[in-house]
Amino acid sequence: MTDKPIEDPDTDERARTRRGSMLSATLFTYGTNAAVSVLSLANVLIVARVLGPNARGQVAFLITVATLSAQLAGLSVQEANANLAGSQPALRSRLATNSLVLALACGALAAIVLEGVVAVFPAVGGPVPQTLLVTALVSIPIVIGRNYFSFLLQAEYAFGPTNAAWLIGPLTGVAGNAILAAVGRITVTTAFATWIAGQILGLAIMVAYAAARSGFGPLDVSLARRALSFGLRTHPGRLMGIGNYRADQWLVGSISGSRALGLYSVAVAWADLLFYVPGVLTLVQRPDLVRASTAEAARQAARVFRIAILLSIVAASGLIVLAPFLCTVVFGDAFSGSTNQLRVLALGCLGIAAIDLLPNALTAQRMPIRGSGGIAAAFVVMLALDVFLIPPFAGLGAAAASTIGYTVGGVVATLIFVRALPCAPRELVPRVAEFRWLWKKAQTLRSRA
Repeated sequence: MTDKPIEDPDTDERARTRRGSMLSATLFTYGTNAAVSVLSLANVLIVARVLGPNARGQVAFLITVATLSAQLAGLSVQEANANLAGSQPALRSRLATNSLVLALACGALAAIVLEGVVAVFPAVGGPVPQTLLVTALVSIPIVIGRNYFSFLLQAEYAFGPTNAAWLIGPLTGVAGNAILAAVGRITVTTAFATWIAGQILGLAIMVAYAAARSGFGPLDVSLARRALSFGLRTHPGRLMGIGNYRADQWLVGSISGSRALGLYSVAVAWADLLFYVPGVLTLVQRPDLVRASTAEAARQAARVFRIAILLSIVAASGLIVLAPFLCTVVFGDAFSGSTNQLRVLALGCLGIAAIDLLPNALTAQRMPIRGSGGIAAAFVVMLALDVFLIPPFAGLGAAAASTIGYTVGGVVATLIFVRALPCAPRELVPRVAEFRWLWKKAQTLRSRA
């Protein structure tokens, strides 16, 4: 696994036969993503409406601690799972076993280390009770396992079980919180417990599929070293990427308190819509990009990127116009402070698309270090601005830092992509035919509505 592209032919004919078209896989995964988005927003709405900004901020903080810590501790082994399982199907059973062992080991170590950090620096623990913080730390191995198995199964185009695992989390949260709210028993503790239950069920779905499909082979220490070696090379980029997405919420909660985080988390919940199109395309494209030649990978990535830009602009425009309704009317007057935060976050749409899609193509082509360049630029800019802007402006400062960071990172990611792969910059600019295609699709949807 060297940091340069290879042009091996796709030898996994069974996978080629099993998989459907990229369009069908994209539509299927995007449909699931849309359902996840609706359910996640419903979950946020239940907690926010019943418990208010302060409690919503505590729940958001706990989830941020668990997910961000899992990304840090997981060492990006999931990236190696995607490449190894996609290019060498015979390794899948051993990768499955290794994933379970590594998730448990890495997660347990992370929980111990973070508990020690909080003991020395209590502010890191944020505005939540110690018992709930410990619960969040204990859940880290579960979140790591979900990441590992998601990439492992997607390497063989098994989007069905991964989509089901993706959906079960917010579905469990909505059902559990709705029932608890109806009987007057919903609290921060119960809301976080439903989130953990969804994580456990999602992991169970994927583990069961892996057991039935390829089974669990013997623990392979040599293969684990290979996976860790590749994962560690992608880890800085992936860690900074998730840091771009989640670290500001940890900082807002620690610096400005749970109420400020509650407001900001609502803006982030709506702004997450900007991640769905490029995020889904990243997942669906990855198996093909792993198997493609360098030139073909550049062509595929550029084509999908052009479409993603157009869709991202449409989504961001809608969020900017509808922000008062989405924040104040849907969530209530107590969340009116989220309106301008959402509008500022929406302006980062093009940078988000670039940072999601272009580094993914480089990582799939065995160039993870180059792929992390744009993500690193975004992380540095965003973190520096967070430090200066969150203390005086709370969530609005975090939103501005995110938008500026994503924009800078997107520019850097684009420059690296066109230099690393045979792709002219003009290939990333949407074409007139694509504008017409999008307009026709919009007209079709309007007529059906």
